[in-house]
Amino acid sequence: MNVHRLRTLAVLPFALLVAALPAAAGEAKTDIVDTAVAAGSFKTLATALQAAGLVETLKGKGPFTVFAPTDAAFAKLPAGALDSLLKDKAKLTAVLTYHVVPGKVMAGDVVKLKEAKTVQGQSLTVSTAGGVKVDGANVTKTDIEASNGVIHVIDAVVMPR
Repeated sequence: MNVHRLRTLAVLPFALLVAALPAAAGEAKTDIVDTAVAAGSFKTLATALQAAGLVETLKGKGPFTVFAPTDAAFAKLPAGALDSLLKDKAKLTAVLTYHVVPGKVMAGDVVKLKEAKTVQGQSLTVSTAGGVKVDGANVTKTDIEASNGVIHVIDAVVMPR
């Protein structure tokens, strides 16, 4: 076997490994919807997004910042409120888009805000007294990054005024 061919064979596995590294290291994260679904504590939110026809929007390019209420947050709604929302697509859409801020707003930026304009059109009130809150809902987990934005977990469903 000639020396040139031997070098090529010796370098080939290394070249294949290096070629695979960028894909593994820079692998695309999942979008906001898939990230929330994978977390397992946002089943009600996923159902509501589906009912409102917002899944494709939140799977879109973004970036979006979602203040995502957990299943436990939805359970705190008064009896019948969720069922009523799920039957009224326009109201459901308004409530859900009130939880979404355009752009990628990380926790370090949220704490500097007094309010954040939502996709719905109104602004969420941001407070840092006694922990970070949006419209009175506690932010319980921050900076869950997705390919098209970021999720901050909240412990209540916030309603537009």
